[in-house]
Amino acid sequence: MKKINRVAIVGGTHGNEFTGAYLAKKFDKFPEIVKRDSFETLTLLANPKALQAVKRYVDQDLNRCFASKDLQNPSLNGYEPNRAKEINQMLGPKGNPKFDFILDLHTTTANMGLSFIFVRNDPFNLKLAAYLSSIDPSLKVYSWIDPGKEQNFINSISEKGFAIEIGPIAPGTLKADIFQKTEKLTQAVLDYLDKYNQGQIPDEKMPLTVYQHCKYLDYPKTAAGELNGMIHPQLQGRDYEELQPGDPLFLTLDGNTIYYEQEKPLNPVFINEVAYYEKGIAMCLTKKEQIYV
Repeated sequence: MKKINRVAIVGGTHGNEFTGAYLAKKFDKFPEIVKRDSFETLTLLANPKALQAVKRYVDQDLNRCFASKDLQNPSLNGYEPNRAKEINQMLGPKGNPKFDFILDLHTTTANMGLSFIFVRNDPFNLKLAAYLSSIDPSLKVYSWIDPGKEQNFINSISEKGFAIEIGPIAPGTLKADIFQKTEKLTQAVLDYLDKYNQGQIPDEKMPLTVYQHCKYLDYPKTAAGELNGMIHPQLQGRDYEELQPGDPLFLTLDGNTIYYEQEKPLNPVFINEVAYYEKGIAMCLTKKEQIYV
């Protein structure tokens, strides 16, 4: 496999996720922190207008604006669609990128801990994740892939790379421990890429636990589409834990419990993520798999 020559570190894709945004600012001010001898590193503040407004986005979610048809549509306007086209010119074009690896820094209100979010199961990404998971077993990998559907996240511009997702943290806030953990994990990724370029990564199969995306669950709704329930208190905060048939899932506004009725256990992630209410996602259900890469 060819060497990694150019790496992009992206922060502030969502303007109210301060950790990635202010890390991007820090790396831009002190580039020696992310400098490595074997590749060039670029830091990018993706959505400065939303950051200034302390909003997730101005017109629409920037991290859903990178479908090829949208990037190639000259009539598609709005701040984020236009910004996506600018970013695609800087890092891409999608499918033939200028950058070999894109790392996108995010935070979540859900109890996701330290997570890598994959939009494609590239062998290089899996090997990197397995290596870092062997160093820090708390690291989780969520493979957010909808079969047959093109991914429209910013890091889908390049085949290699992924998002770092850390939480829980409230939107529009900085927490020193979250900031430090994200920076440490970013440094670990860069160190791996540097060692890979220098042929210092062991060529051996390693185990990796992957949470493969299965489906979305929405909140209970009325016939008119209004919210009629919430995450059950026994489920709140249990991201990545196994959900068994018969476990409490939702608590309706009138006090009734809705139970998990799938035939097989699955593992929920992004439980009660505040930004996903508008997307009709109460949680994502995943299948826990052990692979060797």
